[in-house]
Amino acid sequence: MLRMNDQNAIPSVDYAETREETVMASTAMTSTAMTPTATTPMIRRDFLKGGLAAGLICLGSLGSITCVSLMGAPSLTGGLSGGRAGSLAGLKNAGPTVGATATELEADASGVTQCRWGLAIDVIKLNERDILDRIAAACHTNHNVPQIDDPKTEVKWIWGSDFVHCFPEMDNEYFSDKYKKLVVPVLCNHCENPACVRVCPTGATFKRPDGITGMDYHRCIGCRYCLTACPYGARSFNFTDPRPYLEDVSPNYPTRAKGVAEKCNLCAERLDRGLAPYCVEASRGAMLFGDLADPASEIRKALADCLSIRRLPELGTEPSVFYLLRSGDTHA
Repeated sequence: MLRMNDQNAIPSVDYAETREETVMASTAMTSTAMTPTATTPMIRRDFLKGGLAAGLICLGSLGSITCVSLMGAPSLTGGLSGGRAGSLAGLKNAGPTVGATATELEADASGVTQCRWGLAIDVIKLNERDILDRIAAACHTNHNVPQIDDPKTEVKWIWGSDFVHCFPEMDNEYFSDKYKKLVVPVLCNHCENPACVRVCPTGATFKRPDGITGMDYHRCIGCRYCLTACPYGARSFNFTDPRPYLEDVSPNYPTRAKGVAEKCNLCAERLDRGLAPYCVEASRGAMLFGDLADPASEIRKALADCLSIRRLPELGTEPSVFYLLRSGDTHA
């Protein structure tokens, strides 16, 4: 039986009564279909037909229960939509809104042409212009990332690390000092095969159709499996309430709570409106963003022209973040 909840007008299902009605209907149909008439004797074929009809009725009733319960349940994300208003040169077919549930993602992906967003970082250009702090500030300020000084509890989406730490497999006694001194921006790699998604028990970490690894903060239970599984150390955990550590709260992105994991979302909320990520806008040309699935995109052209590397490629995660390295002087 379907009832309405007086507080929020969300339909609810009385499963006990529904099951009882289903059983009664099934019993009645079985009795009618399987009882022989005075003129027609019961044969084996009639018996099987009656049993099949009863089974179909039961399945149909259970299917109705499932549909009603899913459609009537309130969204854990507070009602997010998958709009794609606006356009941006080099960007197309942006995916659903950040934090969308799995059901919303499946529905939203129906009209999307397959794409895979990626990021290419010119490491040398970024160091020459000394703009990593500017990039991190743009990201953290607009996404309400708390500024916690304690390195054991700090929260960060993008930060700098030394080259050898990011690419330990390249280090050797003859490795160029020029590259050893470089500062490399570190962030979520939005992998094609993300380990964090596989270990998340609630679906709080999920992969969007456009390749972005997203977070649904409402589903996060704080188990920290994703932090353990990520080989890049790209995730942070809120060991305390992060809100007191925010000087100015941006109204464009939700704040988080204690006990929730978080990371870079590649500015999915901006991509869905046709805007580029904050880090790309603040990089002064040192970072390129685009569709890796489009051979004509600027990022694909840059990858074709320059030597590029990815972090820990041997793990098979297939990161979507590439680091561009320009060669030095040519010697005969």
